Amino acid sequence: MPAKANFWARRQARRALVQALYQWQMTGGEISVVESQFSDGKTLAKADVAFFTELLRGVVRDPDAMDQVYAAHLDRAVKDLNHVERAVLRLGCFELLRRIDVPYRVVVSEYVELAKTFGAKDSYKYINGILDQVAKEQRTVEWGES
Repeated sequence: MPAKANFWARRQARRALVQALYQWQMTGGEISVVESQFSDGKTLAKADVAFFTELLRGVVRDPDAMDQVYAAHLDRAVKDLNHVERAVLRLGCFELLRRIDVPYRVVVSEYVELAKTFGAKDSYKYINGILDQVAKEQRTVEWGES
């Protein structure tokens, strides 16, 4: 897949990921049910489905581990974040930790845009600051090169 097509397919996957993780957080249901709702052919038609599946299952496998990654940078308790912020931060942290093939600047930028789309008015600024700090900690070599 050409790089530009891959970028757009992943952007679509990330958009669906925020929605799917939000739904899972709100319902507490089986992730397989949520996943099947998003795999209806329409929602992920232009998305990178393998990427969607990897990230969704990865975050759901151990959401507390992702929460621990960004918790030190919060000005409140993790439980006090709204569900959109929590979904965006969990996904962003998972990608920063597990998908080092994706430049940290891309990860931060993509999740800031998703916070603008789905989050409260200025939550994207908060998300940006937190993910920047996580990137600085987790991607020290890459951070130092920029």
